[in-house]
Amino acid sequence: MATSTYNLIASQVVGSGGASSITFSSIPQTYTDLLVVMSVSTNASGTASANGTNINFNGVTTNRTYKRLEGSGSSVSSDSGSNIPVGTVNAGSSGVFSNQQIYIPNYTSSNYKSVSVDSVVEYNSSVGTQDLVAGLWSSTAAITSLTIYPDAGSFIQYSTFYLYGIKNS
Repeated sequence: MATSTYNLIASQVVGSGGASSITFSSIPQTYTDLLVVMSVSTNASGTASANGTNINFNGVTTNRTYKRLEGSGSSVSSDSGSNIPVGTVNAGSSGVFSNQQIYIPNYTSSNYKSVSVDSVVEYNSSVGTQDLVAGLWSSTAAITSLTIYPDAGSFIQYSTFYLYGIKNS
């Protein structure tokens, strides 16, 4: 049975000035899969469900599609589109961060790149949501960089991003 080894490639913590996006560049091509773990909030106004976080690869914002399932404990919804949302962000609730994991298998292969996302957020109240996203980047290029950015506003101080390389042996 193969074992997996997780290696931290890079991490970023947003400083006091905020950040409009986070980019991991020069991603080594020596791993099998990638995992991004993040805890984020933005300075955008409105509810978290109105403020999403997205990802692009190698600076390309085309050829991305997704299907999403979202549950709040009292309702469930689904949608699909031409972007890859990597979670809702808790905007407007001071000190509350949403948490996401983005898994990208076979990121160096010459096949299209699949992406799976598990995201949770609570709104500093009795309401919370969980998103499960299946995404596809229809490109045969190896992923060498990725950029994560909010729909509105900027990531606030203490938002954290960790990029791991996974090597199956």
